[in-house]
Amino acid sequence: MISIPKLKKGDAVAIVSTARKISKAEIQPAIDLLESWGLKTVIGETIGAEENQFAGNDAFRASDLQRMLDNSTIKAIWCARGGYGTARIIDNLDFTNFKKHPKWIVGYSDVTVLHSHLHKLGYETLHAPMPIDIEKQSKEAVSCLKRALFGEAFTIQYDSRDSLSRPGMAAGELVGGNLSILYSLCGSASAIDTRGKVLFIEDLDEYLYHIDRMMQNLKRNGYFNHLAGLIVGGMNAMRDNTKAFGFKTDNPYGKTAKEIIAEAVAEYDFPVCFDFPAGHTNDNRALIMGRKVSLEVGDFVQLTYKSS
Repeated sequence: MISIPKLKKGDAVAIVSTARKISKAEIQPAIDLLESWGLKTVIGETIGAEENQFAGNDAFRASDLQRMLDNSTIKAIWCARGGYGTARIIDNLDFTNFKKHPKWIVGYSDVTVLHSHLHKLGYETLHAPMPIDIEKQSKEAVSCLKRALFGEAFTIQYDSRDSLSRPGMAAGELVGGNLSILYSLCGSASAIDTRGKVLFIEDLDEYLYHIDRMMQNLKRNGYFNHLAGLIVGGMNAMRDNTKAFGFKTDNPYGKTAKEIIAEAVAEYDFPVCFDFPAGHTNDNRALIMGRKVSLEVGDFVQLTYKSS
């Protein structure tokens, strides 16, 4: 996997939106943060653009991202927000110049499309907070983002005594992202290869039965057959089959998201941890996707990055 050059003071970071619309005012905290780190900001044309829910039409969003990919003076591209839309433009992007001058692609949620596609091309990316929510992030999450961008060493450790966890140790390249996006990419040119790797998944605002549907799909596609380890991040604001969500009668699914995931991987022997501080949370620690890591799951969970 090809590592991305670390940032240094004076480098330029582009902010674009590959999916949902966003205003410049909403990204101002991110601009201020980058400037406090000694970095320059280049604002893409998609910031402030609008076509229905998107930051401009597909061609416009692809063109904006393409300009930043092709610009060798841009050292990182920070996706402003998620939502939906990156899958609509991924096949219109040309990574020829990116390969000559690799740069960090930063974001999460819908940006999983880019993480997965670049993983297939052999490049590291950064699963991390985005401008839309950077102001709400914990100090630890912001620190992780800075350390990752500037090439500083860090580990992620937290107490974990979840009865659903499966203790053990694993090592391999870190891959994954948003479960719904990974599910949607199955069978496409952007579908990830999980053999011998550590898979991270997270999600938000999904029906519980759909979490099961997605896990069964990944299972049937062989994602768990040769997996080294599984990291489950935030599984937040899940929905159940109740009247509150439009169903005529209460008909609860009967399991939590964590129980659904644990059941789906019960037959395998790789270590599994839950509640990892990453995903749609206010403690969204940076994950260097494609980097070799070691994972230890016991009374505590520790994720350690190997040298790039």
